[in-house]
Amino acid sequence: MKKTFSSTIMIIMAFALILSGCGGGGGGNVASSTAAPSTAASSEAAPSTAAAVPEEAQPIEFAASNVSGEVTMWTFVKEFKDVADAFMKEYPNIKVKVVDLGWEVHDKLATTLAAGKGAPDLAVVEQGQFPRYATGGVLEDLLQPPFEAGRFKDDVSEYNWSRWMSVDGKKLLGMPWDTQPGVLYYRSDIYEQLGLPSDPTELGEYFENPENVFTAVQTLKADGKYFMEWGDGPVHWGGDEVGFFDTELNWTRNTDRLVELLDFTKRGEQLKWGSYVGGLWDDKGKAMIKKGEITGLVLGAWGAWSISQTFPELKGKWRATKLPFGVSFGMGGSSLVMPSQSKNKEAAWAFMEWSMRSEAAWEVWSRAWTHPGWKHIQNLESYSSHTNEYLGGQEDYKLYAEIEANIPPRTLNPLDGKAWPIWLEGVKKGIEKNLDSKAILQEIQENIQNKLKPDIDKMKAEMGK
Repeated sequence: MKKTFSSTIMIIMAFALILSGCGGGGGGNVASSTAAPSTAASSEAAPSTAAAVPEEAQPIEFAASNVSGEVTMWTFVKEFKDVADAFMKEYPNIKVKVVDLGWEVHDKLATTLAAGKGAPDLAVVEQGQFPRYATGGVLEDLLQPPFEAGRFKDDVSEYNWSRWMSVDGKKLLGMPWDTQPGVLYYRSDIYEQLGLPSDPTELGEYFENPENVFTAVQTLKADGKYFMEWGDGPVHWGGDEVGFFDTELNWTRNTDRLVELLDFTKRGEQLKWGSYVGGLWDDKGKAMIKKGEITGLVLGAWGAWSISQTFPELKGKWRATKLPFGVSFGMGGSSLVMPSQSKNKEAAWAFMEWSMRSEAAWEVWSRAWTHPGWKHIQNLESYSSHTNEYLGGQEDYKLYAEIEANIPPRTLNPLDGKAWPIWLEGVKKGIEKNLDSKAILQEIQENIQNKLKPDIDKMKAEMGK
């Protein structure tokens, strides 16, 4: 293997930093625009469906109708200024000052929260940064009065709700916003030429059978082509489905499902199914895509926009489908949080609620190619019937919503960052030495329990467990 999956994460994060955004969709929006995407971007549950949406019999009445005041918010998403302008036009009783700090917002927020002073009323945080603020009581619990956000729970997927909860799963510390379901973008023209299923729905169903995946891999390899970029991906996709720890701080990455996905990953690596060259960020990778040598990219919902901007000459030749092996996981997203230091919580909540849930706000977000995490927005006709001409007229937004509805819930934990290198090292060892998958996952769990025991015990004590 030339590189490890950590390279993938680093590249994706670098790309997200360049775009300086928070939750990109792909290939169009509710109100069509050519603006760059605002990208947020790195357990089992009965799946819900995007169609199961609470009916809104009456127009939504927002809290902003009944409060006034001034709100300061920090962000790395420039479109928040447009959203704030639209909000203040409708509700001039509340003044919103938006301070764009870029990615520095995360460090500055952590510093002010630790100091107990200087924090804003609201802040935008990316999913990977959120665990930094998930303990210590530094953020408001949005389930409590006067917010009572629990009434919105059925309007988002269980995944998009659970990831913004506290470590113990009892408090809602971030307001759900966008989602970034993992998608396989593939060259449908090449698939068709080689006699493989090329229709997105048909291919998604075809790839649910592992043997069909490897048939496609071998067909592509026989023609000198790679199935995707990062060959060690599937086991990491499966890991991201369940997170690292549950709400009881039990390790979640030692399951029969992950044993199976590690077996698939090793088999794919033996077939050399991954190029280990980034198709969107590496000049060599870009050349390989133009030549048709890399035929698949696993990206968040922002991927269609990125591909279209990088390879405009390939318009109509790409499609999007579900990930192989029945995996559904999220590849990023962001949230609005309210520091407990906020001096005007009711006004801050009013803007938070409106900016996340109103159709007027989503007119702005849609122009920034942001994929909504709210079902009532996903089910707007203008959204659900959207077609993407770059993807050959495919109804891409409908696909993203369907994938997101099947992502299992997971918990974000401050220990995730310490667990990641231990997990990565073990997986890499298992792949390179072709070790028994069940044995290597057990070894990883034992290493986690040994190396992180002091941290886990400390967190359990803080949680009263």
